[in-house]
Amino acid sequence: MVTKQFSGSPDEADLRRADSLAREIFADVANKWALLIIEALGERTLRFSELRGEVEGISHKMLTQNLRMLERNGLADRKVHPTVPPRVEYSLTEPGLALRQTVDTMCDWTHRYLGHIEASRGRFDA
Repeated sequence: MVTKQFSGSPDEADLRRADSLAREIFADVANKWALLIIEALGERTLRFSELRGEVEGISHKMLTQNLRMLERNGLADRKVHPTVPPRVEYSLTEPGLALRQTVDTMCDWTHRYLGHIEASRGRFDA
């Protein structure tokens, strides 16, 4: 499916349309790795290896793909320092920091209802 290019005001965007740019953005940022990367980068600027240590279980490939996606969407900034070997650091941009507030709210919600969800799953799966 080809994503519709956005034109007009954000208020006119139909977020429910299958070809909406917003749907593509939702798909990009609403995956488990992107959320965890945004949460980690909200604390401070990190090098690739530091970020990989912060996001337990992520593969090199998944981290690379998600960082590229965040950078493409203007949510993360990649800075290369001219050293040997090159030092690369990642940080959130202003829109990325704004998104982190939403991610923090989701994390708070998860902590609040984790026990409830676990109990519900236990009853459902029994």
